[in-house]
Amino acid sequence: MQEMWQQLVGWFFGLGAKYGVDPIIFGSIYVGAIPLFTLSVAWLVKAKRAGRPIVWPVVSTGFWFISSYLYLFVAGENIPWWVYFIVIALLAYGAYASYRKIQSRLEDA
Repeated sequence: MQEMWQQLVGWFFGLGAKYGVDPIIFGSIYVGAIPLFTLSVAWLVKAKRAGRPIVWPVVSTGFWFISSYLYLFVAGENIPWWVYFIVIALLAYGAYASYRKIQSRLEDA
């Protein structure tokens, strides 16, 4: 059990060294986002099943998925390529959904 705890602590503090940031802040955001990500996934599933729009649940899920890595944009280095991809994808998805909603309202008017 103690070995597992030491591995967890080593992983946690290793995150800071890997990205050149304060490991406490990065790790706290990383671990703290888990319940918010889980709630966002539940919101997404519930909205999809109910046939409601899923734009905000998708954006929320994506945000909490990469929240700790967004901290790297401000204070870190060695940002993984997939973080850029997800940020661009979320921005593109939000822009596309907004465009479709505006188009729909203009057609109804």
